[in-house]
Amino acid sequence: MTARRARSRIRSAALLAGVSGLGLLSLTACGSGDEGGGAGADGRLDVVASFYPMEFLAERIGGEHVSVSTLTEPGVEPHDLDLSPRQTASLSEADLVVYLQGLQPVVDEAVEQSGASRVVEATSFTTLETHGDEVDGEEHADEHAEGEHAEEEHAEDDGHGHDHEGGDPHIWLDPVRYAEVARGVGDAMAEADPDHAADYERNTEQLVGELQSLDEEFAAGLADAPARTFITTHAAFGYLAERYELREEAITGLDPEAEPSAARMRDLQDIAREDGVTTVFFETLVSDETARTLADDLGLETAVLDPVEGITEDSPGADYLEVMRANLAALQQALGA
Repeated sequence: MTARRARSRIRSAALLAGVSGLGLLSLTACGSGDEGGGAGADGRLDVVASFYPMEFLAERIGGEHVSVSTLTEPGVEPHDLDLSPRQTASLSEADLVVYLQGLQPVVDEAVEQSGASRVVEATSFTTLETHGDEVDGEEHADEHAEGEHAEEEHAEDDGHGHDHEGGDPHIWLDPVRYAEVARGVGDAMAEADPDHAADYERNTEQLVGELQSLDEEFAAGLADAPARTFITTHAAFGYLAERYELREEAITGLDPEAEPSAARMRDLQDIAREDGVTTVFFETLVSDETARTLADDLGLETAVLDPVEGITEDSPGADYLEVMRANLAALQQALGA
């Protein structure tokens, strides 16, 4: 984690303190009227989502019955999010908060301190695995054990207790796990707004069906790929690789802004040669400099493999499903499927 992210946390902590009174007032104003569930003043359920994958679920499942806002605006790298007082206050005012624990520590802290009465935490609906240890753990920790990296890991452990300790949080990149989360969000919406429960259930089943179809497309599209190893800028695609029997090798670990060690870069050069890697993938929201350097050193191609953390004009699709299909096409091209 970078110094910029550390400063972001300090600012966010100050913002939390500054709006604590506003949060209490919001809870008092909501009062007993929210305890029984139901929609907001405009007749729609007010949903606050932590970042795009949660926003996508809320919008698709809620449809016309919800008003969805996101804490992470398009183009903002989710790990680097800095909350404004208004955003922090919106958590206590919302009818429902949908977030993913362990990805954005500043959001974890804000949700905990907001006193929000209805909270949906995505990882509670599925299972987590550990990915990226070979980068974040032995090699990366060895090089920085006395420096910034070790200090920031200690700060995360003390401040939040997450630091990806519960596993890799990038569950939405596995359509099967993402469908499990969708069902959980659908149930939460039905409970929060029982008058429209039938619509939420129908929308959930439709979305789950689309995610199942996406899973089948990935399985069929990658089944005959002669190459199975791909290189990415950071370890976001562990679940996808696990699901479709691929091997992800990341330049950095779960933190997209971490600096790779020299040993890691040498390892990747060996892996690329041994496994016949043709492409180094980079992302739309993170600098591609390191990926291009590695690719140039080895004479490899570069391409986008999007972790779908946000949709911008540079994204290879207009929504989650389109971007994931673009990712499938990119993997097929790189792996020779």
